[in-house]
Amino acid sequence: MKTPSPPRPFRATPCHAFRIILILACCLIAFPGSAEDKKFRLATFSADVTPPLGHTLFTGGWMKAESIQAPLEARGFVLLPPEGKPLVFCSIDWAEIRNDAHQRWREVLAQAAGTDPGRVMICAIHQHDTPLADLAAQKILERHQSPHQVIDLDFHERSVQATAKALRTGLTKSKIITHLGTGKGKVEKIASNRRYLLGDGTVKYDRGSACKIPEAKAAPEGNIDPYLKTLSFWNGEQAVCALSIYATHPMSYYRTKKVNPDFPGLARARRQEDDAGVFQIFANGAAGNVTAGKYNEGSPENRAVLAGRLYQGMIEAWKNTEREPLKSVSFRSGTVKFPPNQSPGLTREALVKILSQEGDARQHGMAAIGLSWLERAEREGGAGIINLPLFDFNEGQAGLLLLPAEIYVEYQLFAQQLRPDSFVMTAGYGQCAPGYIPLESHWQEKDGNLHGWCWVAPGVEKPLKRAIAAVLKGK
Repeated sequence: MKTPSPPRPFRATPCHAFRIILILACCLIAFPGSAEDKKFRLATFSADVTPPLGHTLFTGGWMKAESIQAPLEARGFVLLPPEGKPLVFCSIDWAEIRNDAHQRWREVLAQAAGTDPGRVMICAIHQHDTPLADLAAQKILERHQSPHQVIDLDFHERSVQATAKALRTGLTKSKIITHLGTGKGKVEKIASNRRYLLGDGTVKYDRGSACKIPEAKAAPEGNIDPYLKTLSFWNGEQAVCALSIYATHPMSYYRTKKVNPDFPGLARARRQEDDAGVFQIFANGAAGNVTAGKYNEGSPENRAVLAGRLYQGMIEAWKNTEREPLKSVSFRSGTVKFPPNQSPGLTREALVKILSQEGDARQHGMAAIGLSWLERAEREGGAGIINLPLFDFNEGQAGLLLLPAEIYVEYQLFAQQLRPDSFVMTAGYGQCAPGYIPLESHWQEKDGNLHGWCWVAPGVEKPLKRAIAAVLKGK
């Protein structure tokens, strides 16, 4: 038998080298785990959510829209981490989104983003010449054959679906994110607390969004958060998206029957014009008891003044922004039970009686949203159960916490105190069903605002603070 020759040593030729490179490239394409898969990505989206003429606007007076002064928008982002499900944040130019309407937004946007509804933050900015959404409340009006309206159900669904479509389109244009930016700027002469003291120490709670009371305008600003905070996402040196949050009622003048996003909308648009490449989102903070009343008498001319001051706060926060590599993001969520307010006028019997009689749009609308909340609380065991979602970045370096309804600013300050070395941003007006959420001291001082727009019973301060602490501290 002939002895086989030893194999010849391999000598790579240019042709061989090309084939090897081609095979490796195909492997990178065919198999997951490439360098691109290890990076964060971000998609932004916006949709028009302007109501048609004739639609009810919240306004504080439940008036019908007679003109469109400026369009309303839903604006948000989807953060896609290298591992785990996407996170969605969406801020909407509406007065409130309550009960099943809030859940509908979460479910539809979650489906569009490929994530769970619990990982979707939905919040309203709370401008008053805009819609208030509560689907069950609208159905209650129809059940009682009321001639009035809370929300047009078809318009609501069109708005939700338009936003979901914009989100899906945004996903096709997502960008790599390498860094997280955090910055804050002091906002001058906008916010003031509803609560102030007279010279003799008497406590007053009547400093509204537009205020002409001399004593209220002369009194100090009171308990506010003076800072606007901006969380930004970057691809290297290029900013991709900026989310700014500031806590105050966002009204200059209102009850105009003219649809508009008020001074936050003007400031956001102006900031967007500064750099079309950086997608701008604005959200309200915990502003249930904070208004512009000290600096606003309700003149149309002052809208632009307030917008300019808010814009300057955005500029200041941007100048102060510090960037760090985005290494991780985690999601946590807590729950709080809110027992319904059963004071006279807010019981089931009282609300049904209102709907059984002739009444104006405000009377019937308030009764319907009150019943919607009561019925939900009954289904959930006697107390409405509300989530407290948190997006936590870089193991606590920064956090984005969503709080419910018209929660008072003291809860935002409390959240910041829990993590003094962390950049904690608090958005308010999430699930809006509870209405005002005060401290116990506000009940004791007989805060007059709690008699008409507070659907939760006293006693929620301690359990709510425990839940906020548990979420922020990861317990």
